[in-house]
Amino acid sequence: MRLALISDAHFGPPAYHAGKLRKLTHRAEELTRRFVRRMNEVERPELVVNLGDVIEDESRERDLEAYGRFLDALSGLEARVVHVAGNHDQVHLTDDDLRRLWRQAGELFHSFDVGGFHFMVLRTVEIRDTAVHLPSEQLAFAAADLERTTLPTVVLMHHPASEQGLVGNRWFERAPHLCRVAERRALRSVLERSGKVAAVFNGHVHWNHLDVIRGIPYVTVQSLVENLDDDAPGRPAAAYAVCDLETHRLSITVHGEEPVRYQIES
Repeated sequence: MRLALISDAHFGPPAYHAGKLRKLTHRAEELTRRFVRRMNEVERPELVVNLGDVIEDESRERDLEAYGRFLDALSGLEARVVHVAGNHDQVHLTDDDLRRLWRQAGELFHSFDVGGFHFMVLRTVEIRDTAVHLPSEQLAFAAADLERTTLPTVVLMHHPASEQGLVGNRWFERAPHLCRVAERRALRSVLERSGKVAAVFNGHVHWNHLDVIRGIPYVTVQSLVENLDDDAPGRPAAAYAVCDLETHRLSITVHGEEPVRYQIES
């Protein structure tokens, strides 16, 4: 089955870091609509996943408006759409806000089946300037969910659960505790014991990256609006990923200004 992923669109105000323009948020809507056209006309995925950080948080009112613009841009997709909560999405918006926006009942972590694969959505929680956590109830949920399914499983989350090095990353080289999930080793142990996990996808880090740990690929998808230049006027990454899932093969192509291709055999 074919899966497409988009991450870190950051609809909202201009985003600066260390005094330089780092996220080309003013291009977010244009790039999202371009992504939708590409999906419908060329890639034709069965499932599209938003890996989170739809917004560049400002206030509840403005975040609701910005998130609504993102959803409007995605509304033309001919594939099923699933959302993952990012840290910026959870600053001013409540769980109920996200449920209404997603038109989804229940917890923000859940699972479902598509195209012969099982998908598990996890909801990581960032304590601002402190740490990123996966609550214990979700570790228990992951273990029970993997016990129940008989299908190869794909895990979807915003923050990474791998040990990827962060040297050279403008956002997290000096703040790894705000990047990687604190409980990542416990989560990986759950995933490994199941013997059913085909891949784990995340966003957040604003670059492309692949780790394979004990046979499980951990794939980080670049931000749609990351500025690849050092400052304004800038050049957006325009990134999105397309993944073809087969029983014993995972083929991933990241499109945009920093294209990359991974193929993993099992």
